[in-house]
Amino acid sequence: MSQTSLPILADETWLEPFAPVILQRHERYQSAIRAINDFSGSILEFARSHEYYGVHFDKFRNGWIYREWAPGAKQLFLTGDFNWWDRQSHPLRRNHRGDWEIFLPEAEYRHTFIHGSRIKVRVIGANDSDLDRIPAYIRRVVQDEETHDFAGQLWFPEESFAWTDGGFSLEKTAEMPLIYECHVGMAQEKLGVGTYKEFEENILPRIQAGGYNAIQMMAVMEHPYYGSFGYHVSNFFAASSRFGTPEELKSLINKAHEMGIAVIMDIVHSHAVKNVNEGLNEFDGTEDQYFHAGDRGYHEGWDSKLFNYGKWEVQQFLLSNIRYWLEEFHFDGFRFDGATSMLYHHHGHTDFDSAEKYFDSGVDDEALLYFQLANTLIHEFKPSAISIAEEVSGMPGLGRKVSDGGIGFDFRLAMGIPDFWIKTLKHKQDEQWDMFELWHELTNRPLREKSIAYAESHDQALVGDKSIAFWLMDKEMYYSMTVLEQNLVVDRGIALHKLIRMITLSLGGEGYLNFIGNEFGHPEWVDFPRLGNDWSYQYARRQWSLADDPLLRYQQLGAWDQAMIGLVKEHELLSAGPAQQLYLDPDKKILAYQRGDLVLVFSFHATESFFGFPIRMAEAGTYRILLHSDEKEFGGFERLDKTTDYPTDADQQVHLYVPNRVVIALRRAQ
Repeated sequence: MSQTSLPILADETWLEPFAPVILQRHERYQSAIRAINDFSGSILEFARSHEYYGVHFDKFRNGWIYREWAPGAKQLFLTGDFNWWDRQSHPLRRNHRGDWEIFLPEAEYRHTFIHGSRIKVRVIGANDSDLDRIPAYIRRVVQDEETHDFAGQLWFPEESFAWTDGGFSLEKTAEMPLIYECHVGMAQEKLGVGTYKEFEENILPRIQAGGYNAIQMMAVMEHPYYGSFGYHVSNFFAASSRFGTPEELKSLINKAHEMGIAVIMDIVHSHAVKNVNEGLNEFDGTEDQYFHAGDRGYHEGWDSKLFNYGKWEVQQFLLSNIRYWLEEFHFDGFRFDGATSMLYHHHGHTDFDSAEKYFDSGVDDEALLYFQLANTLIHEFKPSAISIAEEVSGMPGLGRKVSDGGIGFDFRLAMGIPDFWIKTLKHKQDEQWDMFELWHELTNRPLREKSIAYAESHDQALVGDKSIAFWLMDKEMYYSMTVLEQNLVVDRGIALHKLIRMITLSLGGEGYLNFIGNEFGHPEWVDFPRLGNDWSYQYARRQWSLADDPLLRYQQLGAWDQAMIGLVKEHELLSAGPAQQLYLDPDKKILAYQRGDLVLVFSFHATESFFGFPIRMAEAGTYRILLHSDEKEFGGFERLDKTTDYPTDADQQVHLYVPNRVVIALRRAQ
């Protein structure tokens, strides 16, 4: 294979020194696909282990069969409500494949092995441990309210869910995703855990009205500790029961599709909870069944277990998990958590100050291959599905097709952008903001790879940090957000909040993400119930009443978010290619650029407004203001007149009135 046979090497000449490594990665992927095809016929068939393992009704034999992969175990017993939790009466036997299984005839168990009853599997491990575990492929897990013990639950609803989303199309959303990151449990205003049903009825209409075309759902997979934000997963095939039933989650997704909203799942394949009682750790009595043995199998920073991506059975487990969520729940794609941690043995804890670090021994080739296989599966199962990597190192080819020599993601999260904003707000006075740095941070991305830009996500809102609104306005958000009085801190905060979001949205990527409630400047942080806050839900909720109150300025921020999302959607801005800089003045703090058919002019100057300010346009003509942030509806001061025409002069310049701390969106009249 020649070095130019992969498009990534032909397109990115700077990668030429690393061509042997890139070619080796591609050959490793091709070898893995050949092995999968030889074994299963295709990667789609390979990713069906959830139809073999776990509990299933066998129509041919007329009964239930339960299978488990536990190669190191000495003996397994099925126990539960059906046998009054007898830990010895129902032993499993090894079958011809070496898997454990047991068959329960329908005639004998129809009245005991029933919908809603609970089960566990007793495992005599290789290390002589004797523990009652939750089956690895269980579809539902519930917690006993009194004992707090988790158990598997049989889920045999009388009727399967009736989907009505056949007319939903993903293609336009996949080109320009405008993502609303959300968490079902904390989405309500009440002091408690929200449900799938409440989210469907109360929150989806808000998201639709806001103009977002996708939601990114956190904490879907079952996790024993609510405060983990869903990142310490115990049961990978079970939708969290604390929010409701599987059918209620399906109803939520079905309704979202009816509203034209895609549903992306925040999938956690980067690590797993270390709990032995609830999770996969030491399932068969060995430490290396699903995970790496020793230090390599433990993430100190996350206090969790790390999968062995090079093991055939683990690949099949995780790939089947992807297919399961796509097929059973109609998810439209995934945001892969912790991709940087997966890609490197050092989990990204280094300075990526040279290109060699993307190709040296620090890279976990097995995890990289897993991503290539995962993205192949996703796009074979649902070609227009959206695959996003939470990746901060800048791994080359992350967002290129596998056939190009890349890793196969559709988008990478532009994680440097929120870091830039927080660093700027924490350490710089307004007069010190660097327009050159701002332009660089928002445009510095690979030309042929797509990014999801965001000013802040759940990461920036967690306790110990502050949302952008809170960095800008702090305690004044409690006392001075009324429209009946003027407050200089709030005026500044609202103006900059609008500018930060608009420039991030319009300049920073080919997609955009907002965290639930931050569009209207939700005050405070996110803090789940825990011992340290007396198990309070005060900060694990969203105060929608603030945005709904016409006497509070939160409504103005919400109105601005809706207007800017609407403008970007109408003009298909994010799929229009990179922006062209028209003007940058570091002293006057003015930045102007064109993207698609829109011209955006930003003034970050703290005090000074400019009259007749000349900006040379890419095309001659008459320009008109479509939207500006100084409208009274958005908390501005009405210093601009949208009815004014701005013709270009002999030098192809328009002469604008540019007030301080304002963004103006213009378009050339046809």
